[in-house]
Amino acid sequence: MIIRIGLENNFESRSLAWALDLPGCFAYGGSGSEALTSMPRAVIGYKAWLEGHTSQSWIADLGDFDIRLVETFEDYIIDENFEIAENGYEVDAFFHHDWKPLRKADIQRGLQLLKWSRVDLMELVGAIPQERFDLVLPGEKWSIRGILAHIAKSEFWYLSRLDLASGRREDLPSDVFESLQHVRALMDAVLLTLEDSPLVCGRSGEFWSPRKMLRVAIWHELDHTNHILKLLSA
Repeated sequence: MIIRIGLENNFESRSLAWALDLPGCFAYGGSGSEALTSMPRAVIGYKAWLEGHTSQSWIADLGDFDIRLVETFEDYIIDENFEIAENGYEVDAFFHHDWKPLRKADIQRGLQLLKWSRVDLMELVGAIPQERFDLVLPGEKWSIRGILAHIAKSEFWYLSRLDLASGRREDLPSDVFESLQHVRALMDAVLLTLEDSPLVCGRSGEFWSPRKMLRVAIWHELDHTNHILKLLSA
């Protein structure tokens, strides 16, 4: 089995390898080579994660797999005039793969992955004592409650990149759990309308498509679930 990789360099001062055909499978590295080296372990972990949620994993027969780099994107910073700059807005990866419209199977799997990532997140935070929710550890930007709010707001923002958000981000419910539920219901409903859609939008100097939106939304929640786990072990 060939695992096609999109490599994103300069992502928040590190590299991020994406398994393009396996949304939610990714690996970080201090360099592109480190991220690629970490991908086999990430694929095996991803397979185990799927099998922990379903008996009908679409990569159950992984076998001997081949990690193959097919595209590299170098993130860069632009200013308000869309000129390359040292400070400003970071333009993140848009791979050739992101141009492909979502098929019915892509959407069905995406909805499952979003459901499972949310189940994992809620099970994790459901066991956290309330006094830890608002504790900000040294060197951290957010408390756990802040991370949850960030997940909801970011998911709403992803939808807005395609003009698919309803309302304003500022008007999301103040309760983080209600906000998470509200935005996820919107994301699920929107995804069901995007089968075979050729929609691609340019926002703030970067491209967005339904496939990119789904790719990033799944990654973001899984990434911050791992973030919370690290905070709890600190």
